[in-house]
Amino acid sequence: MKSLSTLLTLAALLTASARAQMSQPMVHEEATKISDHVWAIMGFPNIAIVVGSRATLVVDTGMGPKNGATAARVAAKLAPNNSKLFLTTTHFHPEHAAGEPGFPPGTILIRNAVQQQDMEQHGQEMIDMFSSRSAQNKELLAGVVLRLPDVTFNQEATVDLGGVTARLLWFGEAHTKGDELTFVEPDRTLISGDVVQNKTIPNIVGGGTPTTWLAVLDKVDALNATHILPDHSVPGDGSLVAAERNLISAIRTRALALKGQGMSADDAGKQISAELKTQHPDWPNTNAAGFVKSVYAEPQ
Repeated sequence: MKSLSTLLTLAALLTASARAQMSQPMVHEEATKISDHVWAIMGFPNIAIVVGSRATLVVDTGMGPKNGATAARVAAKLAPNNSKLFLTTTHFHPEHAAGEPGFPPGTILIRNAVQQQDMEQHGQEMIDMFSSRSAQNKELLAGVVLRLPDVTFNQEATVDLGGVTARLLWFGEAHTKGDELTFVEPDRTLISGDVVQNKTIPNIVGGGTPTTWLAVLDKVDALNATHILPDHSVPGDGSLVAAERNLISAIRTRALALKGQGMSADDAGKQISAELKTQHPDWPNTNAAGFVKSVYAEPQ
């Protein structure tokens, strides 16, 4: 089990763009249409709302009960006649999961078993860490008690919303051990969490390895998604999966080459970050130091 100090170090490797969003962690009440049945509240994080004819699924909660309540209100406005509300979370970090107490009684919480283990082992530690970042975060997360899910699953759970099916998937360890993906049919929309992002450097926070992340992306690719909604970057089309795989593979290959030359992980992180800045000048952040350390740490 990783210690709090280790998690704090890992959390510090979050991208600069994500850290900037952290300073304004409030969920607003405007939803953007992603596909026929999928809407998103864009922010930190992007919260997905999947609407069927009988039920609604919300993916992620915002930070703390106040934000969770806002997300639930938006879901109710989008589907006022739906009496059943499902909630799931992409991973155990507070902006994704700690708003659950703000959802109305009767909300059915679903989570994969590995993510739930992450939550039980490190959920409170991460809440404490996020609370220490600002007075606003401290207020939002005050007194949060994380309840057990109503349903847990190992690799896949299917939720029939009425004319819409949401497949909740655990493909393995990537950004965290319990990363959960939601694939919405018939839209072919993937709610990808941190597993697939858009113009964003990957980071591993108490999760898998670069190799296991690539293995997860192989499984994601087989879904043949048309629309992708990441949690900390703008939506895109299915080409984001290949772009994510190419990015991780390129960083890994370059880091292993520098490691083979005897370069330290710190120096390799600086060099690769500078190279990425040249290659992607329009990206908000190209600091790959944390991911390079993950490459160096992985047994070869």
